This record gives sequence, C-alpha cells and structure tokens, in this order.
Amino acid sequence: MLDYTAMILAIGPELWLAAAGLVGVLLGAMLKDRFNGLSFKYGALALFGAAALSLLFYQGGEAFGGLVRTNTFVNFAKFVSFSVGGFALIMSEGFLRRHDTIRYEYVLLTIFASLGMGIILSAADLMTLYMGIETLSLSSYVLAAFHRDSARSSEAGLKYFVLGALASGMLLYGASLVYGFAGTTNYAGISSAAPSIGLMFGMVLMIVGLAFKVSAAPMHVWTPDVYEGAPTPVGAFFASAPKMASMVVFANVMFTAFGSVMDDWQMIIAIISGLSMLVGSFGALTQTNIKRLLGYSSIANVGYALVAVAAGQASGAGALLIFMTLYVISSLGLFAGVLAMRRRGGMVESIDEFGGLMSTRPWLAIALSILIFSIAGLPPFGGFFGKWEVFNAGLNAGLLPLAIILVVASVVSLGYYLRIVKIMWFDEPKERFEPIDGSVTLTVLISAFVAGILFLVFINQLADWANGAALGLAS
Repeated sequence: MLDYTAMILAIGPELWLAAAGLVGVLLGAMLKDRFNGLSFKYGALALFGAAALSLLFYQGGEAFGGLVRTNTFVNFAKFVSFSVGGFALIMSEGFLRRHDTIRYEYVLLTIFASLGMGIILSAADLMTLYMGIETLSLSSYVLAAFHRDSARSSEAGLKYFVLGALASGMLLYGASLVYGFAGTTNYAGISSAAPSIGLMFGMVLMIVGLAFKVSAAPMHVWTPDVYEGAPTPVGAFFASAPKMASMVVFANVMFTAFGSVMDDWQMIIAIISGLSMLVGSFGALTQTNIKRLLGYSSIANVGYALVAVAAGQASGAGALLIFMTLYVISSLGLFAGVLAMRRRGGMVESIDEFGGLMSTRPWLAIALSILIFSIAGLPPFGGFFGKWEVFNAGLNAGLLPLAIILVVASVVSLGYYLRIVKIMWFDEPKERFEPIDGSVTLTVLISAFVAGILFLVFINQLADWANGAALGLAS
C-alpha cells in the first residue's frame, strides 16, 4: 500500500508539476487560443510553486520502494532550478508574441521539462533516472525547434535530437551493464556491489551519456549550434534550469551510486573537466555571435563545475552547489540581456552591435557588465567566490593540475568577456534598440543584483546553506 505522506515528502514538487501539466493540457484543449497569453502566468505559478514546495519539503524522504529518494542536496538544486526556470518562462512571452509563435504548448513543454528535472534529481534508481532524463530530453528537443518558421531553429532541434538520442542510448546501455554486473538498479545496491570490469565499463558509458547532457567536452559539439539556433528564451532556459539540475544529478550519481569506486572514475572526470575548460575558453575567443559565445562559455563553466565532482563528495558537493547557483543566475541574466537587443523588428546577436550601449542604455550596460564580471569570476563579484570554492575543492582533493587548468582557462576567458565590456563601454554607439519588455528588464536587473551584488554581501550565508545541503548526501 502506498504511503502518501512519504510520497508527498519525497516528490511533492514533481506531483505539483505533473498535475499542473495535465491540467494545462485540459485548459489548452478547452480554451484553445484564449489560453495562449494566460498560460505564461499559469506556467510561472507552477514553477515557482514547485520551488516553494522544494523548500517546504526540504529534508526530503523516500518513496516507491526506494525508486526515489530526496535530501537537502537535491532539494537545494530543485529550488534553484525551478526558480530560474520560472524567470526564463516569464521573459519568454514577449519574444514569442513578437515572432507570432505564442502558444500554450510552449509553457506545457517547459513544465514537463521541469518535471523531468525534478524526476532525475529525485532518482535513487537507474530506472527512475532514465525515465526523468527522457522526460526532460523529449520536451527539450521540441523546445529547441519551437520556432518552426526558422531554419536555424529546426536545424538546432534536429541536431539536438539526433545527438541526444545517441547519448541516451549510450547511457541506457551503460545502465544495463551496471545492472547486469551489480544485480540491481538501485544506487545504494550499486555502491555496495563488488567492483568488476563489466561494472566499470557500464559506469564509463553512463559518464559519457551524462557528460552529453551537461555539455561537457568532448561530448559538447551540439551546444554552440543549439544555443545559437534555438529561440533565445529557450537558450536561456537550457543554460539555467536544466544545467543546474543535470550537473547536480551527475554529481549525485557519481557520489551515491559509484562513490565506493571513486578511485576508478576520478581521473576520467578530471580529464573531461580539463578538456571542457580548455575547449570552452579557447573556443569562445573566436566567436562573433553572442549566443554561440555563451554556448562555449557554458562548456567552460561545466568544466569548472566538474572540478568539484572530481574532488569527491567531501570536498566538492558544497562547492558545486555554490558555483552552479551563481553561474545559472548570471547565465540567465546574460540571456535576458540578449533578449533586450532588438532592432528593426529582429534580434541582434552580433557582439559588435553592442557598441556604445553605455551611451544609449547605461543601466543595461552596467547590469550586463556586472553579470559578465561575475560569470568571469572577477572579484569582488559573487561569481568569484563560486569559482574560488571550486578551486579550493580541487586543491583539497590533491587535483593540482586541474586547479592550474582552471586558473589558465579563467585567464583565457577574460579575453572574450572583457571584449564584450569594452565594446559596450568604449565603442561608437550603434542605432538605438527597441523598447524592452518589463519582464526582461526585471530579469536582467534581478540577476545582476543577486549574482553580482547580493551574494557578495551574503556569500557566507550561501556557503553555509550549500554546505549544509551537501551534508544531506551522507544521510
């Protein structure tokens, strides 16, 4: 018999999102086009409600015979993921309305993608993990190609689907090998299973599949194309909510299911981390399209986050939460800044078109500069402390070469981050941009304030919260 109390404690946010998605389907079927505009408020309510439930049931629980198990570590990630997802959804409405693609299906896909994020975060079993990944992935493929009249969007969706299907196949094959040699799909059972060559081979295949989902090198090739081709609000969503969820899931799987064989996977993660930092940083140097640049930037930042994973649970879990929280907030704000760049009825994506923004829109130039300084890891902005925590985690775990690569990649990244700032502040002003949606303005300002300034003052409180949440892994 189902224990409904335990089920609500364990997956209350997912139950809320599933109900919201199903009710949304019914409302869409009944109201049709009349639901299009209202659906964005409905979706934001669903996502912010899920974030609130993540805090309400923060201690977590276990349900469905151990298929799902939540704790403070994953509920911290749920709160951040659902919150930034809500802001990404709110700022999408104006963009879709101007491109005549405002449809309630966009909101429902975002809700179901968020449901997938919640499922993978709650997973304590490979079956649950795979079900959640496919829920997230299938919704994401459609979102990437949502602008059907755009060849770039259709191409992005197709690339994402083909490569994503390949990665899912590798992940599933790896999971089947792990099951075959461990005799169980439960994380706890896998952790206590006797190590074997077959188990290690399955683990490596799972790492490859998960690396694709977080866009880590060398499984990163889809990222710049999808970020560039997908509608800008979709790129904002991909770079924030699923990124946070996927990175924490990656860590959760390695720490929980394969924590007993950390010596066997630490070097693999370290190599992927180093490659991601270098490929992302050097790849971004030659980019002229701001969305492609942010795609390469995300690859580099995934590399930084993987330093914390390679450092292990004791040193890296809290550092990962701190870094990813500051990164996804900054990333969301930068994409909102891109949404603010409209001229003559179209989006402006060339970095050179940001010229003289300080003269035409000083508040936007200042906010974007704060976000850029934060994501670049420059002191005294919040992002510096996130990168510092990851750097320390690497050093404490004895990963000196990886820590050195982190410093080198961070210095290289200044080449493209500061180029944007220089263009905004010192180049000749370009033609003025069109008026900005209030939701986009709000997202840029809140992101700049939170990531760049608020956590500068309250970084110790964030660190205490994140490190306390990381202790949930040991419970």
